[in-house]
Amino acid sequence: MRLLVVEDEEDLVVALKVGLVRAGYAVDVAPDVDTATEKLAVNDYDLVLLDLNLPDGDGFTVCRAIRAAPGPGGPRILMLTARDRLADRVRGLDEGADDYLVKPFALPELLARIRALLRREDGGTAVVEVGELRLDTARFEAYRGERRLPLTPKEFSVLHYLMTRPGRVVPAEELLEHVWDEHADPFTNTVRVTVGSLRRKVTGEEEPLIETVIRQGYRLKETP
Repeated sequence: MRLLVVEDEEDLVVALKVGLVRAGYAVDVAPDVDTATEKLAVNDYDLVLLDLNLPDGDGFTVCRAIRAAPGPGGPRILMLTARDRLADRVRGLDEGADDYLVKPFALPELLARIRALLRREDGGTAVVEVGELRLDTARFEAYRGERRLPLTPKEFSVLHYLMTRPGRVVPAEELLEHVWDEHADPFTNTVRVTVGSLRRKVTGEEEPLIETVIRQGYRLKETP
C-alpha cells in the first residue's frame, strides 16, 4: 500500500516514515499544499496522512481537492493535527476525512487506524484469504495452509496486492506504482527480484501459485 504524508515538521516526518516503512508501507512525503497537490495528480495513493497547519495553506484545501477529484473512490484520508477542538474534528470529518487523530499520538495507534481504514478495501477484515493463502494484515503474518511464510515487508505488500486481485494479470509497472515509493527506479529489476523471492517462499515444495505472464506481468492463481 502506498501512502502520502502531508506534513512540514521534519522530525515528525522522519519518525513517521521510519515507522510506516517498517510496517511495510511505501511512503511519499509532501511538506506543503502545492507539493501534495502535484503528487496527488500523478500518483495513485491508498491513504493520505494529512496535517492541517501547512506553510502555504490549510490541509482542508487538500482534503476538498481529493474528494472533488473525478473518478470513483480516491484515497482514504487520516488527518493528523494539533487542532483538538471538537469543532475542528467535526469539520475535518465533514470536509471528507475518514478519520482524525490529534497530536501527539502513539505510533501503534496510528498504525491500527491505518489498518482499519485500509481494511475497507478488503471487505472490512484484517485477514485476506485466497485458496490456500491467508494474510493477516494486523499481525503481519502470511500462511500457505499451516505453513507460515517468512516474508519481508516488501514481499508481504506485493502478496497483499496480488491477493486482492486474484486471477488478474498485474503489470510490473502497477506493482511499482502501488508498492514502492516515488524514489523507486522504474528501470531497475526490483519488481522482478522481489516477485521471484516471494514466489519461491510461497511455493516451497508445493505447486507454484504466482505466475509470470510474459511481457504482461504477474498473476496469482485462483486456487480452490
